[in-house]
Parts: sequence; structure tokens; C-alpha cells
Amino acid sequence: MTRLILGIETSCDDTSIAVVDEHGRVLSCKTASQVEVHEGYGGIYPEFASRAHVAAIIPTLKAVLSEVDISPQELSAIGVTRGPGLIGSLLVGLHTAMGLGAGWNVPVYGINHLRGHLRSAALEGGKVEYPAIVLLASGGHTLIAHMKSADEMELVGTTRDDSVGEAYDKVARMLDLGFPGGPVMDRIAKTGIANIRFPRPMLGKGYEFSFSGLKSSVRRYIETTPDMVVADVAASFVAACMEVLVSKCRAALAEYKPASLIVVGGVSASPQLRAAMGELCASTGTALALPPAEWSTDNGAMIAMACFDYLDRDAERNLEVDPNLPISRL
Repeated sequence: MTRLILGIETSCDDTSIAVVDEHGRVLSCKTASQVEVHEGYGGIYPEFASRAHVAAIIPTLKAVLSEVDISPQELSAIGVTRGPGLIGSLLVGLHTAMGLGAGWNVPVYGINHLRGHLRSAALEGGKVEYPAIVLLASGGHTLIAHMKSADEMELVGTTRDDSVGEAYDKVARMLDLGFPGGPVMDRIAKTGIANIRFPRPMLGKGYEFSFSGLKSSVRRYIETTPDMVVADVAASFVAACMEVLVSKCRAALAEYKPASLIVVGGVSASPQLRAAMGELCASTGTALALPPAEWSTDNGAMIAMACFDYLDRDAERNLEVDPNLPISRL
């Protein structure tokens, strides 16, 4: 009998619930977005995020269960994000999962959100070869890790300040492009010319990242260039980000010589990043593992997929939220 897991993701501003089978097939995934709640602030307002999760989580669950038409007794487990993330948002998801588990008599596992992103590359038939280099690029995280196997991970480098996704959102706000900034920045960048030489922070300096200086440079340019072309600013910013991300991955591939490069997180939905990483892997003979674009951003399907790892390894069912949970801890 095929195992099924219900995944619940509420780490930040999206309420997402999914049912996934052990082969990575997504039977249903429903996500309630909070874009309208936060767009006036140019970022996530934590208290409003928590309240929106409370309002959305049960209707989202009902929508998923009605679509897959299964009984709770057919679930092998419930996986729910326990960290990292916003503590109020995490608590809504975790307490909901615990209530469902008690009522349905189904085991509940607290899942590392970052592990969820890693496992997103295995959804819908995706294959991952080890050893691997991982680039996780999102609104909350930018890091490179080396995985000798699915069980062994070494953090190679992370950001010293802003994540690349956060920089995208803040530059989009400077350009009055709305929130979230990633998709619109990429779209407008395609119509512009990358003719502004913004800095490439930490380029050639190991595997650490820093995007605050790049963001500040864009702000100064906007403030001092009244006749700026928005599309050119966007294109130049995106080009700077891509050069930093690709160059550090290239260095990691040369040093560790992995079988594959795994690129995950919300920024992995970027057409520019996908194209650049495709070219990098083609030139180095490295397999590229990417999640389907629709599963790149935070979603319940990736949490459900990660939960199979916890089942298979008989991992501890830790049900305490940890807003700063590191990627190295299952």
C-alpha cells in the first residue's frame, strides 16, 4: 500500500497544505496567500501573518481533503513545519497538526523547513544524485551546503546579512514594483539592459554571501538618478545577484566535485537563475536538480516529502517550534 503524508507549512506568510505519496506525487496542494495582507507594508507583518494563518488553515485543509477523497486513517503521518520561521506562524501550524493527530490517531512529525526545500527537488519524479552541492536561495535564507549523502550535510557558507530573496523584495519596493518582488523583478529585468555596474558583494571571497551592500548601492543610484530606466535598474540588479550565486556554486563544484547541484528555495523559481545554473551544470558535467517551479516557494508538498525521511529513519517526533532551527538538524 502506498504511503501518504499530509504536509502543513506555515513558517511565514503562506498557509499551505498538501497530500503527497512516497513517490513524490502531489495528490493535492492548496495554498492561501497573504499577499494582500502584507503588500501595504512592503514585507511580512508577523502579527497579521499569524492571524491570517488562523483564519485560513482549516478551510485550506478541508479543500485538500475534499480533493483527494481519502480518510484520515489512510495517512501514514502528518508533517508540519516546526522551524525556522516566524514563531506565531509556526505555532498555528504546529498546534493544528497536533490537534489533527490526536483526533485522527495519526503520528505527527515536526519538520525542518529548510529540509523541506531540499526535498522539493524530489517532487513529481525529480531525481537527486549524491554527493551534492546545495544552493538554497529564498526570502529568508541564502546558503551553500555539501551533502555527502541524504543523511550527511555540511554547511559551507551562508549570508552575513540579507538573503538574496529579501534583497529582491526590498529593491522591488524601492522601484515601486509591489510585493512580493521576486517574480516582478525577474519579469521586468528581461525587458531591460544590464548596463549599470552594481557591486558583486563577497565575489571571489569564499562561500559567504552579503546582499546589503548591493541593496544600498541600488538605493543610492535611484536617489541620484532622476531619469533612471526602471527595467535597466532591475536587469542590472538581477545580473549582479546571478553572478554572485553562480560564481560561488561554480567554485563549490570545482572544490567538491559532486554528482549534482541542487538549487532550491523561492528564488529557484527565477527563470534567470534556472537558465544560469543549467549553463553552469552543462559546462561542468554536473547533474542539475531543481524542483518544479510551482513547488519552489514555501508549500505543504515539500514538508510532506521531507516527512518521509523522518519516518524512514525513525527520527524523533520533536513537536517544539524553533524559529532559528539550523539546516543541519533533521
